[in-house]
Amino acid sequence: MKPPSPRRRRPSPLFLATAIEAVIRAGDLQIARFGKGVRVDKKGAIDLVTEVDVEIERMFRALIAGRFADHDVLAEEMGDAGARGARHRWVFDPIDGTTNFAHGVPIFCASLALEIDGEAAVAAVYDPNRKELFTAEAGVGSWLNGQRLKASTNDTVLESMLVTGFPYDVHQQADDFLKVFGQVLKRARAVRRLGSAAIDICWVAAGRMDGFWEASLKPWDTRAAALILEEAGGKVTGMDGKRWIPDAGHIVATNGLIHDEILDIIS
Repeated sequence: MKPPSPRRRRPSPLFLATAIEAVIRAGDLQIARFGKGVRVDKKGAIDLVTEVDVEIERMFRALIAGRFADHDVLAEEMGDAGARGARHRWVFDPIDGTTNFAHGVPIFCASLALEIDGEAAVAAVYDPNRKELFTAEAGVGSWLNGQRLKASTNDTVLESMLVTGFPYDVHQQADDFLKVFGQVLKRARAVRRLGSAAIDICWVAAGRMDGFWEASLKPWDTRAAALILEEAGGKVTGMDGKRWIPDAGHIVATNGLIHDEILDIIS
């Protein structure tokens, strides 16, 4: 008889508490500065960064340095500065939806996951406009403001509300992305484009959306929300249908029931 696999040790409660504290503090800073004429710079032709992104990331790095000095941080604005290959790594997006934030559109969030030995262990995503806190612990479950999350039960794309995003180099590959978008649009009940991958995936976990796909993302965009969705019973893979690798960029995240159909449409 095959011996049972060892049970994964539950991470310290302080990790989830820290993740929640960090994203709520980030959300409070976002709201305090939202619509106040913040400075906006360009990282690319349409890739924006605001002074608030940088301010929040500095706050977060100081929090982790003070509480877990031996942990690494990977975050959008400063990358993996100071990383030492630690077992614990926090993956943080200070504002997921920066373009929305800069234009005064109230769809943005803070997104944070803790990896232990390369696997996501805890996650928190906070949408300060709706005061919605999404959290998850690997192997335990995921919640929205303390209520257990469960992905939808729609089992065909025709019955589904889908959501997607376009990468910052969309101008160079517009025809390719529009072709895929058009194929999905022909088959789905509706397709939306909100501008925050973390919110998109969390809304799949909450059953508001049934599936999400995007071709060019970073780990800080998706690491937390992917765990939240998986713990809500959803499914996450690459666009090739293989095991999802956060650094690869491409992702399909669904309620699980329409996953193969989405893969077939976008292949």
